[in-house]
Amino acid sequence: MLPYPEQIPSFMREKEVFWIDEDRGRMRQKNWSRPITDDSFFKEEKLVWMEKHGIDHAVILTLSQLYCNGLNADLCADVQRFQNDFNASLQEEYPNNFTAGFVVQAAHIDNALKEIERCVEQLGLSVLCLPTHFSDDSDKWRSISDPLAEPIFALANKYGLAIEIHPYDAPKMINLRDNFWRFHLVWMCAQTADAYHMWSLRDFPHKYPNIRTAFAHGNQFGQVNLGRRSQGYVGRPDLFKDAVEPEKSLAAKNVFFDSIVHDVYSFRMLVDRQGSSQVIAGLDDPYPLGEIEVEGKSYPGKVIDEAVDSGYIFKSDRRKIWSDNVLNWIGGKRADEIRAQISIKNESNAI
Repeated sequence: MLPYPEQIPSFMREKEVFWIDEDRGRMRQKNWSRPITDDSFFKEEKLVWMEKHGIDHAVILTLSQLYCNGLNADLCADVQRFQNDFNASLQEEYPNNFTAGFVVQAAHIDNALKEIERCVEQLGLSVLCLPTHFSDDSDKWRSISDPLAEPIFALANKYGLAIEIHPYDAPKMINLRDNFWRFHLVWMCAQTADAYHMWSLRDFPHKYPNIRTAFAHGNQFGQVNLGRRSQGYVGRPDLFKDAVEPEKSLAAKNVFFDSIVHDVYSFRMLVDRQGSSQVIAGLDDPYPLGEIEVEGKSYPGKVIDEAVDSGYIFKSDRRKIWSDNVLNWIGGKRADEIRAQISIKNESNAI
């Protein structure tokens, strides 16, 4: 969800961190801009879009451009406080429509832990958004499951949070020319697979059982890569000190993957690997790689419908993917309580 241009603090434009054109045509950062391709980037228009598609409730995640990789501690804290306060205002104003996520920056670990406490205890937020990788104080890139970031997971486990792990900043990590949208189409998937590789080998699903982690875009490359990872684990045990076998995390009940893989065969592999109970409906709307409405080509939930039509899942699985599984991710043992709180109108609709 984008703020309206007038909601963005002036310091964010002055520091070239993030701003939006007054005509809502583009979102911008220093040396970067992206077209705003649909009105449903914004709150009021999003509500209209949701009603049109029968979506009662949506989980609103953190804007990736505000993960704040590479920013100093003070500026990072100011930017993420704005982002988290903005998301919290959506949840507070429309509790029946939105569950909002919040973000912290692992490079500044003390600030990150304080912000988690603030967001949970003062703002009532329960979905933590984390990047697959972050840039440390030496400008070195680390996986989000690096020991430097582990106190975040320990505190999230204490609070029983849901976590979303999403890729961004691939052009800063990969020294390739930016053409044919390669960083979104290829390298973001690779980033997620890499984060999952480190996270699962360090046995985070079992080490932190109260966390429910969701990986973006179905962790599509990570599903395909399991055999290679397993072979590496068996073939070079000397390289896997203090690691668990890659298969240990398969179908773990506190690990989820969204449905945005854009391909029914990849969707089938996701279900075969992880189980349909671990798949949650993803939209990535209104970004162009989401299941946005394009007549004859795309609509919200298209790949899920294709999986039903192909016999890979049942209609009952589809209902759970749209509703129950999402509740289990964001709520865990409190799923039924959250269902009652947000007053879902119809379980066959999306959440």
